[in-house]
Amino acid sequence: MTMEVQWSQEVSAKLAGLAVCVGVLNGIRNEKDNDQLRTLKRTVYAEVKADYVVEALKNDPTVRAYRDFYWRLGIDPTKTRPSGEALMRRVLNGNELPNISAAVDAYNLASMKTIVPISGFDKDYVSSPLQVRFARNSETFTGIGMTVPMTLDDKLLVLADPNQILCIYPYRDSDQTKIGMHTRNAMLIGYGTSGVAETRLREAVETALSFIRQVAGGEAEAVQIFRQ
Repeated sequence: MTMEVQWSQEVSAKLAGLAVCVGVLNGIRNEKDNDQLRTLKRTVYAEVKADYVVEALKNDPTVRAYRDFYWRLGIDPTKTRPSGEALMRRVLNGNELPNISAAVDAYNLASMKTIVPISGFDKDYVSSPLQVRFARNSETFTGIGMTVPMTLDDKLLVLADPNQILCIYPYRDSDQTKIGMHTRNAMLIGYGTSGVAETRLREAVETALSFIRQVAGGEAEAVQIFRQ
C-alpha cells in the first residue's frame, strides 16, 4: 500500500498525540443488505449489550479519551458525540443502526464495538499523500447527506488529500468519496488520540476489515499506523 499520511506543522504544535490507522480492502462487492450482515449485527449487538450499560459509558477510558479530544477541538462531545460512542448509545438504548449498505454497516459495527471513530472511503477516489491540517478560510466541503456545501473556517481540523477534503476530522465524511454500491476498493481510517493505545487503534481497523470481508468479500492489504 502506497498511502502516506502527513501532519501540518500547526496541527503538530497544537494537538499532540494524534494517530491514524489506514487499512485497504480490495475487490469488495457491496450491496444494500444480506444474511451475513443481519447475522453480524445480531452478534455484535449482543456483545455490546453484554459488555456495556449506557449509564456508565461516560466513564469508559476510550470514551473519555475521545471526549477530551473533542473538547480540545472546541466541540462539545455531549452534543456532537464521537461516532463510536454515538453508535453504541444508539444500540444500548434499544435502537438499530441505520442500514446504509453492507460494507458501511460493517465498519460502523466495528466502530461501535471498539468505540474508535472510523471513516470509510472509496479508495479509487482518494490520492496520496493524506494530510491532517486545519481548514483554510472559505474552503468548502460537502458531507454525506448534505445538499449544499458548507464553508469552513481555519478552526476546523480536516483530513485531506491533494485534491479535496475527505472529512471534517474525525466525525463527518465527504459525500464525494464515500463507500457506495459501486465501490470495489475501500480505504478505512481509524482515528487515534492521546489515551488510546496503538493496539486499540489497530484492532478497530482490523475488525472493520474483517467485518466487511464477512459481508462483502474482498482481500485486505497491510494495516498501517501513522503517528505525528
